[in-house]
Amino acid sequence: MSTTDTPTRELAHRVFAAELNEAAYTFKRSDDDRAPVYLLLPTGASANRIFAIGTLTETEDVGEDGEYWRGRVVDPTGTFFVYAGQYQPQAASMLRELEPPAYVAVVGKPRTYETDDGTVNVSIRPESITPVDVAARDRWVVETAERTLDRIEAFDREPTEETTMARDQYDPDLGRYRDAVVGALESLDEQPQADITAE
Repeated sequence: MSTTDTPTRELAHRVFAAELNEAAYTFKRSDDDRAPVYLLLPTGASANRIFAIGTLTETEDVGEDGEYWRGRVVDPTGTFFVYAGQYQPQAASMLRELEPPAYVAVVGKPRTYETDDGTVNVSIRPESITPVDVAARDRWVVETAERTLDRIEAFDREPTEETTMARDQYDPDLGRYRDAVVGALESLDEQPQADITAE
């Protein structure tokens, strides 16, 4: 098999809940039915996969004909939800077995759905959910802060197709996301048990 026959996974973007929850626009890069769907982040990145770490605060089986688990995950900037059923067995098993509150790492695909009042909500369909410790959560906060600031700083300096779309779709107030980054980093200082290692 040649390397071109091997499917490659998209990069999983580190995103805070504050930005994820305001991302409402999705698009495909081709007309192929099986083409990946991208969520356009307000800071100008296209995300087919998300990597997030936070505190799992609630789990509930919301399925009607079978198990379909919903998990509520909180990071320093807000809340997001994950949904897992029979097609995400590892994640569903974790949501069934974990006892909140627990730190978890989530890798998965963002999904949008429109409510009756026209609001677009974003959730994550997890490929995996893994219990982690507070040190891993704190490292994720620092790394996600760095990635978010990189996207903010590049937004006007290095215009791309994604930043142009983000400006058209959201007209984002980038200062809000910078404030979210500052708040997330400050939250680490308020937790003396956090084990942050400077690299």
